[in-house]
Amino acid sequence: MFTGIVTDLGEIRSVTARANNLSRLTIFCRYRRADIAEGASIACSGVCLTVVDTGEEEGRTWFAVDAADETLRLTTVGRWKKGSRVNLERALKLGDELGGHLVAGHVDGLAAVVVRENMTDMARFVLRAPPDLSRFIAPKGSVALDGVSLTVNAVEDDTFSVLIIPHTLQVTTLGTLANGDDVNLEIDTMARYAARLMERR
Repeated sequence: MFTGIVTDLGEIRSVTARANNLSRLTIFCRYRRADIAEGASIACSGVCLTVVDTGEEEGRTWFAVDAADETLRLTTVGRWKKGSRVNLERALKLGDELGGHLVAGHVDGLAAVVVRENMTDMARFVLRAPPDLSRFIAPKGSVALDGVSLTVNAVEDDTFSVLIIPHTLQVTTLGTLANGDDVNLEIDTMARYAARLMERR
């Protein structure tokens, strides 16, 4: 589990095709190598991936993960290349501060940026969610976009809007988003269960 609070901005070091439709990605980070255990889970722009190797290169730590075909097809991971920036968050530990909301790292789909409105020291984004996911998004509810926990401001049909504060624009990949870009979307688990209960009634 994660909280949607990004703790590092990583950089793709390499992408290598492997057998069985796997891709191995190595990612530069600022975490200490000693603090990254093989088998650990790290959310990479909202996608929970398992560490399979670690190393250091020119004083920089890197870790490697494998992404399966489904992950490559259904998330933005398949578009990453050398130099791509990714939001990183290590798994939540018992006793850690829950600064955002509970995030599983299981991406539900892609949301597309429809409008980016630059405001004084912040930005407003309007995004379009897949039709089968839009019903789970509600005003004042939570979503994770590329692994960043955000509060929904408004909802209209299959679009919703969020406000991004200056700090988040600076320390995550959201600051580089433009109209037409896709982001990994994870809906709030509580919203999914609430909808399921209503359906059963």
